[in-house]
Amino acid sequence: MALYEPFPNYIWNLSVAIAMESGAQLGEIIDMCQPLSDAAATGADAGTPQFMAAWAAMGAKLIALAAEDEGRGRAFSASNKLERASLYLFTAERMQGHGAPGRTETYAKAREAFDRSTMLGRLNRERVEIPLATGTMPALYTRAPGVGPHPVVVFCNGLDSCKELLYWTRLPHELARRGISTLCVDQPGSGEALRLQDLPVDPHSEHWAGKAVDWLEGQADVDPERIGMTGISLGGHFAPRAVAYEPRFASGAVWGANHNWREVQDRRMAREGENPVPHYWKHVHWAFGASDQDDFLSRSDAMNLNGHMDRIRVPFLVTHGANDRQIGVAYADDLYDQLVNSPRREKVIFTPREGGVEHVGADNMAYGRDLLADWFAETLGGATA
Repeated sequence: MALYEPFPNYIWNLSVAIAMESGAQLGEIIDMCQPLSDAAATGADAGTPQFMAAWAAMGAKLIALAAEDEGRGRAFSASNKLERASLYLFTAERMQGHGAPGRTETYAKAREAFDRSTMLGRLNRERVEIPLATGTMPALYTRAPGVGPHPVVVFCNGLDSCKELLYWTRLPHELARRGISTLCVDQPGSGEALRLQDLPVDPHSEHWAGKAVDWLEGQADVDPERIGMTGISLGGHFAPRAVAYEPRFASGAVWGANHNWREVQDRRMAREGENPVPHYWKHVHWAFGASDQDDFLSRSDAMNLNGHMDRIRVPFLVTHGANDRQIGVAYADDLYDQLVNSPRREKVIFTPREGGVEHVGADNMAYGRDLLADWFAETLGGATA
């Protein structure tokens, strides 16, 4: 299984692959990418303004086409186009450096298109706001069908994703199919919480994950005894940490282990590796609310799960791609090996036999999506058939 690589740099290719896994149309991907060959040759960081321009232009075209559909009373078709417009705009925005011209406006257009798509398409996702000690945590709530109470899974972001991309992994769809609801969150340091409220990363994820549980316990359709948690990419730190310190979680999983992210930063400084986003250091300073590199490194000291995983006393699943170029597979071994008190621990390394070998399964999310959905069905009381 290989990553689709139309460009000479991994960063752009990863974003394109994630967009394709999130519902992009191949013809639209080709139309956006073909004019960017020269820009890609200038480097991943230098060419990102052109990347945003090309992808934002496709988003604008789809918004205009959706308006024509809506004018004819074709709301479902309009919703489909707005969904892709939102995806392309979010992809364009997240590639830019903090403070880049047009970034704020592009994000606003992406959110507007997403929300209108929800309404016109009558889609199973509700935008909610979860109170935090400071500010709120915006989230998308996808309900399991039928009369509850149902199990539910809290699904958190990585370093540079957003709740909309979590929804587009289609894990909420597969969980709903199995009788489980999903709460996709923009936790502090990600999505709206960072962009609109300036809430930085909190390595002690039980602080905000506990607030999600508080909110869920107040929902009539939720079984409070059957709440699980998972995370993707850097969520591979947040989810295990939250499950370790928030005793109300009944099951956990990671879509990509991130056992010692602080160590990864030291290695990245020593040998600049392939970055998850362009303008990497500028982005992490922003996400962590750091004034400079020393401040960032100090704030990220707690991004290390060593010495904490023996607190997990519920079922826990560790998944990782065998060819993850950002986070080495050894971190999945570390996480699994330290789950000594979990009554049911499993580790799955995705290989070329099935796919999902790249970071967050960007080459093929199907296997990770199905496995996590089945895991929570088995450990929270859903259905697998």
